[in-house]
Amino acid sequence: MDTTANGRMMRKALLLLLCVLCLGSALGQVSYSIPEEMAKGSVVGNIAHDLGLDLKRLKSGKARVYTGDGVEYIGLNKDRGALFIQEKIDRETLCGETTPCALHFQLILENPMEMFRITVEITDINDNSPSFTQTEKRFEISESAVVGSKFKLDEAIDSDIGVNSLEKYQLNPSDNFVLKLENEADGTKKVEMILQKALDREKQAHISLVLNAIDGGEPPMSGSMQIHVTVLDANDNAPVFSKPLYRAKILENSPEGTSVVTVSASDKDIGSNGLVTYSMSMSKPHLRKLFSVIKDTGAILLIGNLDYELSSSYQISVEAMDSGGLSDSAKVMIEVVDVNDNKPNINIVSKSDSLTEDSPPDTVIAMLSVNDPDSENNGKVECVINEYVPFKIKSTSNGFYSIVSDVNLDREQASQYNITVTCSDEGVPSLSSSVTLSLHISDVNDNAPVFDRSSYKAYIVENNSPGLSIFTVKASDSDWSQNARVSYILEDSSVNGVPVSSYVSVSADSGVIHAVRSFDYEQIKDFQFCVKAQDGGSPPLSSNVTVKILVQDQNDNGPQVLYPVQTGGSLVAEMVPRSADVGYLVTKVVAVDVDSGQNAWLSYKLQKAADRALFEVGLQNGEIRTIRQVTDKDAVKQRLTVIVEDNGQPSRSATVIVNVVVADSFPEVMSEFTDFTHDKEYNDNLTFYLVLALAVVSFLFITCVVVIISVKIYRWRQSRVLYHSNLPVIPYYPPRYSDTLGTATLPHVYNYDTCRTTDSRKSDCKFGRAAKVMIEVVDVNDNKPNINIVSKSDSLTEDSPPDTVIAMLSVNDPDSENNGKVECVINDYVPFKIKSTSNGFYSIVSDANLDREQASQYNITVTCSDEGVPSLSSSVTLSLHISDVNDNAPVFDRSSYEAYIVENNSPGLSIFTVKASDSDWSQNARVSYVLEDSSVNGVPVSSYVSVSADSGVIHAVRSFDYEQIKDFQFCVKAQDGGSPPLSSNVTVKILVQDQNDNGPQVLYPVQTGGSLVAEMVPRSADVGYLVTKVVAVDVDSGQNAWLSYKLQKAADRALFEVGLQNGEIRTIRQVTDKDAVKQRLAVIVEDNGQPSRSATVIVNVVVADSFPEVMSEFTDFTHDKEYNDNLTFYLVLALAVVSFLFITCVVVIISVKIYRWRQSRVLYHSNLPVIPYYPPRYSDTLGTATLPHVYNYDTCRTTDSRKSDCKFGRAGSQNVLIMDPSSTGTMQRIQSEKSILDEPDSPLEV
Repeated sequence: MDTTANGRMMRKALLLLLCVLCLGSALGQVSYSIPEEMAKGSVVGNIAHDLGLDLKRLKSGKARVYTGDGVEYIGLNKDRGALFIQEKIDRETLCGETTPCALHFQLILENPMEMFRITVEITDINDNSPSFTQTEKRFEISESAVVGSKFKLDEAIDSDIGVNSLEKYQLNPSDNFVLKLENEADGTKKVEMILQKALDREKQAHISLVLNAIDGGEPPMSGSMQIHVTVLDANDNAPVFSKPLYRAKILENSPEGTSVVTVSASDKDIGSNGLVTYSMSMSKPHLRKLFSVIKDTGAILLIGNLDYELSSSYQISVEAMDSGGLSDSAKVMIEVVDVNDNKPNINIVSKSDSLTEDSPPDTVIAMLSVNDPDSENNGKVECVINEYVPFKIKSTSNGFYSIVSDVNLDREQASQYNITVTCSDEGVPSLSSSVTLSLHISDVNDNAPVFDRSSYKAYIVENNSPGLSIFTVKASDSDWSQNARVSYILEDSSVNGVPVSSYVSVSADSGVIHAVRSFDYEQIKDFQFCVKAQDGGSPPLSSNVTVKILVQDQNDNGPQVLYPVQTGGSLVAEMVPRSADVGYLVTKVVAVDVDSGQNAWLSYKLQKAADRALFEVGLQNGEIRTIRQVTDKDAVKQRLTVIVEDNGQPSRSATVIVNVVVADSFPEVMSEFTDFTHDKEYNDNLTFYLVLALAVVSFLFITCVVVIISVKIYRWRQSRVLYHSNLPVIPYYPPRYSDTLGTATLPHVYNYDTCRTTDSRKSDCKFGRAAKVMIEVVDVNDNKPNINIVSKSDSLTEDSPPDTVIAMLSVNDPDSENNGKVECVINDYVPFKIKSTSNGFYSIVSDANLDREQASQYNITVTCSDEGVPSLSSSVTLSLHISDVNDNAPVFDRSSYEAYIVENNSPGLSIFTVKASDSDWSQNARVSYVLEDSSVNGVPVSSYVSVSADSGVIHAVRSFDYEQIKDFQFCVKAQDGGSPPLSSNVTVKILVQDQNDNGPQVLYPVQTGGSLVAEMVPRSADVGYLVTKVVAVDVDSGQNAWLSYKLQKAADRALFEVGLQNGEIRTIRQVTDKDAVKQRLAVIVEDNGQPSRSATVIVNVVVADSFPEVMSEFTDFTHDKEYNDNLTFYLVLALAVVSFLFITCVVVIISVKIYRWRQSRVLYHSNLPVIPYYPPRYSDTLGTATLPHVYNYDTCRTTDSRKSDCKFGRAGSQNVLIMDPSSTGTMQRIQSEKSILDEPDSPLEV
């Protein structure tokens, strides 16, 4: 045995030596053979020696083992040049049963790159013993088993191969059984245990055997398995069922596991032979999915779901078998009892997806088919639909239903219905099914547009620009699509006799109302009109709304002084006695302003006075009072200049002269007023100069008219003389050209005489004898330049400096000399240039600073052309993407913002939105908003407003009061998300809009408790006499400050009235002696806010005359002055009319002269004899010219060449000029009935 083992080891060593000595180096391949399970670090072979490599080459070439994705079992020691075991190798794990087993890898060297293939064969050693999958196996064999019976045994497994694999089996003991081995086709052995001796359970009930498996290795290895044999009793009696047929009932909804029936069979044998097992017949596989039999008890259980509708009964064949294989069978009849387990089935036979809203009731929208597969009451079905829908369901026939409309439909109330049909059976419990039908209601134009308000009221400030948007009316139509498209129309009406369309216009699409003209508050304070909203249905429906426009006042009118009345040369003066105390009321300046509100709030100031220390003017009431005691030293005559200013922005003013006489008697007054006579002299001088100017202008005007008439008559007579002229006419006959073919470019044939001399470039030809010809191939330019892209960049940042290289090209042309010389250029209008770096190599570089926002991508076309004739070229296009750099700050869509918010707002209200955009890309373009730190009236702006960082929405932080702050401004910063971030600011102005939260304030008359100040009305006052004006203001604005005045209480309502808009108190009848001297009026002032607020003022009026004697003395002078004023007015009017006519006449004459001068430049004015010119008549023989006919022109030109007639005659084919033989060159008239010149109807015609 040892000798055999030693021989085998020697053979293996010899085989290994031969493998090493026979290393093949062909094609760079080396093979080795090693046994498995070698220790790590074991040497496989000297690869450097076997490949003939130097150790330095291994190191310099960075030698390495390449195995791909596999495990590196073999490593390389570059210092020794040897291959060694890096990972332990198990041949069975690596190759399994595959033979031979080998590792394949490569040895890689660099500088220069080399590759060698290496193969290492792994040989097997006996390192695995045979083994069984089970350590023991049990058999139960009947004692009646016949000799020769076979029993299959499991095979043993040995992972080794060859001689080390499984070789033989041994069975111990072998009294009753022996082994039988058979070779299989796959090389394995079939192991069987053969009964060679009959069993006797009474002698030996259990037999234990050991099966050994032995391999062929040295030393051999083995494995074993225990075999246990149990001898069974013999069976000689079959089982018998208690009855051949069993019957049972079961509900179809019985759960799984329900016991249906239990069958029973008995066996007369004892022990295991008497144990009966039950099973179902395999002939009906579907029954095995519904029922099962417990093999020990014979109970039949339900294991599936029954369905009465599929089958109402089942028949099962059950078999009872003992352990010996003897059996008996019986039938089981199972009846299924129906339960209500099926919902009604609803099928949609037909349905409509939409229905017009004007469809009549009982319109069918769907038909359904309903059935229930259950039986009897379980299959009876009744259907209903959901409530609160205008539909109902009707049964049409057995199992069929129709859904119809129940009432008239209205799409505006519901445009879509979800109709749920529920069908229920009569079972217990009842089952139901439902289906939902979606029905769309189509629109019909049955609704007119409706405005969002019953009427509109809007405000516009006077002196507006035409085209200004006033406000917007809005109407909505509850119909759909075209039927809901609303257009707006301005209804025809008139305002003060003028069409309303000349005041406003309305946008048909948006309803925006624009002002057509500029409004004047003093001419029209309000007006109203109707706007019609019409939909787009057919036929269209419409509705109207009333719009009222209220014009708001601006301060465009100055104050008007009512008292004292200013008349030139007036001797009216106020008299102050020398005994007057301090505060003596001299007079009162009464002025009004036709504006309203604060624009009519007047203030009075003393502008100029002879003695400012004597008089003062009340700032609010215009009362002139003394501010010290009058003395004898004060001048009798005092002249005061009072200026009246309103409170508008900007303010307007008026000036009034007040004459005051400080005297106690009238003779002293009359002696002081003699100086006033110079006013009358002034009026007389003015009248004289006005009459003189009127006479001079009238004379110039009449002279101009006479000159024009004379010139016109002279020209008319001249035209009559020239009309009858007998000057000779010299006809002109032009040449006639004819192109006989009509195809050449010249109208004639030209002949050329050609002469050749002996010195004609020496181009003589001579013929001689044969000679050798040397042919030299001359290069022609037949090759385009070849362009190769050596390197290129696909993208470039926009902040790259100029001369940044983006591509390198190699260009060559195989032609020679100039044909092979190449010049390259790039396309225009790109910020790049091409540079030649060396022979045939070019680089494309940036030529200027780039900007991605102007161009994010460039297509650079490089065109290379050679210098051949003709030149050939090639081109290539490079696409370059410009990467973004954060070089642009966010830009707001406006330079500044202005927004409005109504006062008394709730905090947190959204006011408006600022918006900024960044032309950069991605994160660099993400904009966030920040409120810049600032203050408003010393308070941080952040306590007034806030801004959303993401959306730019500005919110109010507090509630605003218009009377405390009317507007304020702040800055919002927009910052992008770049690094570093860029930002920009914008100014935002918030204007607070007024609400009517303040009542009117009366400025005049000033209300002081117990004041005796009163307005004086003379008893001679006529109807409409201005008593005074109530001046009030409202600190609110707009319509809230629009004030109206009403007389609330008066002692005599028939004597006074108050102007509704201006607060002027005037008389409405003649004052009589019966009227009470003291009148007390109560005036209420109301604003136009909602709700309105009011204030009340008491006005004291005194009916009495002041200075009656003074007034009577100056009645004649007043009459003279009135006469002079009228005369001066009419003289100025006459002078203006005559001057206008004179200037108009001069302008017309100059315009006519300029026009005629320009005409004379076109038609030259000549005094030469008239020589008529008759243009040629051309004949086109082939009819290819642009005019299809020949036209005759009769032209007559006179010295006055503005009158020229041009006539067209009929077509002619001959160039014939008709002449009068009897005349001396004068052309005969063709149309004698029509004159050459048109006579003017009048010599005065211009």
